[in-house]
Amino acid sequence: MQVIFKTLTLKNFKSHRDITVNFGERTDITGDNAEGKSTICEAPSYVLYGTDALGSKLDPMPITYEAEETKVSLLLEVDGKDLMLGRSLKKNKTTYYVNDVPSKAGEFNEVVEKLFDKDLFLSLYNPNYFPSMHWEKQRSMLLQYITSPVNKDVLKHMPDEQNKCLAILLKKHSLADIKKIHAENKTNLDKKYIAVQSRTKTLKEQVDQLPAVAAPVDSLKAELSQIDKQVREKESLLDSTWEKNQSYNALQAKIRNIQEQVEMSKERWPLLKNEKIEDSCRTCKRPLDEDSVKAVEADKENRIKEYRANHEKLRKERDDLKAQLVEMEFVDATELRNEIRELDNAGIPHREAIQIHGQFERLQEQVNQAQVDEKETLESLNESIFILDSVKAFKAKEAELQGEKVQALFDTLSIRLFEEQKNGELKNTFEIELDKKPYRKLSTAEGIRAGLELRDVLSQQSELITPVFVDNAESITTFKQPVGQLIVSRVVAGQKLNIEGVDAE
Repeated sequence: MQVIFKTLTLKNFKSHRDITVNFGERTDITGDNAEGKSTICEAPSYVLYGTDALGSKLDPMPITYEAEETKVSLLLEVDGKDLMLGRSLKKNKTTYYVNDVPSKAGEFNEVVEKLFDKDLFLSLYNPNYFPSMHWEKQRSMLLQYITSPVNKDVLKHMPDEQNKCLAILLKKHSLADIKKIHAENKTNLDKKYIAVQSRTKTLKEQVDQLPAVAAPVDSLKAELSQIDKQVREKESLLDSTWEKNQSYNALQAKIRNIQEQVEMSKERWPLLKNEKIEDSCRTCKRPLDEDSVKAVEADKENRIKEYRANHEKLRKERDDLKAQLVEMEFVDATELRNEIRELDNAGIPHREAIQIHGQFERLQEQVNQAQVDEKETLESLNESIFILDSVKAFKAKEAELQGEKVQALFDTLSIRLFEEQKNGELKNTFEIELDKKPYRKLSTAEGIRAGLELRDVLSQQSELITPVFVDNAESITTFKQPVGQLIVSRVVAGQKLNIEGVDAE
């Protein structure tokens, strides 16, 4: 798109009561200080945005005389089509015009916004505007027209190992996500590595603290196996002896029980033997007849016979059991128990040595596993560190390639897009330099040249051609002809305002 200023009309605009400027391909505005040169150049930005050429709020009311209304009109040619825009201010009320038709603010702003972005237009129109913006805005505006290097172009400029590593990872994740994943991995693995190192050290110390086992473990196990075999054999004998003694003791207990019954039977005999036959009833005391007395005597005899039979049976059972007991043998197992105890004691050193060896083997296995964990953790940690370094290298190379693309647009200026931090990370920045001097330290002439080169690059990249206004042109002898209409303001001492080809009113 090409935008051309054709005619600018000012009525009661700051120091100008009524003036019309007809712009040519180049328009020279000359005159002494305070003649209103800059005011003319501020008028287009006022019509479009209500600001001066630096984007600051502008009060258009006259400063040396009284006037009820201020009005500015600008006739533009946009890609061959005329467009008249106007803005007036009366009693603090602004009126907008599109092709001389009064319009609402929203309608007017919509027309302007469709033409071009405000920051872009002011950057192209006033070479001092772009450097006045915040560096982040400058950076964003310039880079929006420049594509970032694609991943494959960056990767091919990197070492093979980093290239292969990131090429695989970038198929699944963005570079930012890769950095997040492995930054978190590194933090976790740093802690884990310290922990596994500590565990390995602790386990090794435990191994070192175990007493040495002199004899081979296999020999100890063989000897212990023989001892255990002997113990089992003697324990089997002890069990057999215990069973025999249990029978002996049970028989003794049975004999004692029957003997007690015999003794109790003996105690009953005198009472039965000496039981008196009464000749009268025990209850009513009436004398018994002869038959009754005989019956009582017969009952006693029967009870005596029954007693003697039972007593004899008990004695016989006791004597039979005693005969069995004589044939049995009670075995004293004290010596056998002592032998078992001695054998057990003989196996204690073997068991302790085998147990220590078992602890050693378990701890050594844990040490080996801890060393494997330590190695794997270190490998994972180093992998994440390598990936993070690769990401850093990628971003550095990407920044370098992007910087080269940007730098290729300029002839004399240097543009710094990144600065390296102490940790090696790149931080976004934006610095315009001329002969290694930052823009803020340039002279007026150097600043004009730098500003014109910047706005030409922006014009080429955005494909928007607008007029450009060069103020204070007296401070510079020559400069490269910019793209688009040129409006030059130059101080000439003692001269009234003069616009080449246009009569001032």
